Amino acid sequence: MTESAELPAPPEAAEKVFGDRLPDAVRYAELLADAGVRRGLIGPREVPRLWERHLLNCAVLAEVVPQGVTVCDVGSGAGLPGIPLALVRRDLRITLLEPLLRRTNFLTEVVELLGLDHVTVVRGRAEEVLGTLQPVHVVTARAVAPLDRLAGWGVPLLRPYGEMLALKGDTAEEELLAAKTALSKLGVEETSVLRVGEGVVDPQSTVVRAVVGESPGGVRFAAKRARAARRSGNRGRR
Repeated sequence: MTESAELPAPPEAAEKVFGDRLPDAVRYAELLADAGVRRGLIGPREVPRLWERHLLNCAVLAEVVPQGVTVCDVGSGAGLPGIPLALVRRDLRITLLEPLLRRTNFLTEVVELLGLDHVTVVRGRAEEVLGTLQPVHVVTARAVAPLDRLAGWGVPLLRPYGEMLALKGDTAEEELLAAKTALSKLGVEETSVLRVGEGVVDPQSTVVRAVVGESPGGVRFAAKRARAARRSGNRGRR
């Protein structure tokens, strides 16, 4: 039996979440179960639980993303949570940021196949695109790194008063407590742990929300952004 053949039918909750984009969600699940496994983007043992553990777990993040904002999905990998979020929220402008070529190739193929014209794939690390990628309202991430390290990558990409939404597991509260000092130094002024997906996923998805003030990333990153902006301006005048 092939990996794709092991993919279960979408659960009833999938139609509720994806609506008329359910056929696209099914196609994405099939791509993950086939090419995603062959290219090493997900493990074959994840195929039977792709819907509940991955697609739906990520799609319900839409509950806490504001309307009509720009989003950067840091370390997007196989497109989680960025692709499910894009399928349920056409009002968002989403950048999938990923450093590895084999992953960005896969993401580009998915975006083109599903006609996600509100999604852009960018190859690079967060620290490399700072100053060239336009600051965003929301940074998302899932299973990328411990919260303090993730914040060091994601928070500087935010606009003033933007927010980072990180999908985390059972230890979210402990991670947040351990990262408090690091988050404060990065300009984070408000944090909370949210539960989303009631009636869709069990257990509900856990999201750590970190809201920045007027200096995302703190003083050091503000200076770095200013230098990058000046370089960009100089190139534009040539």
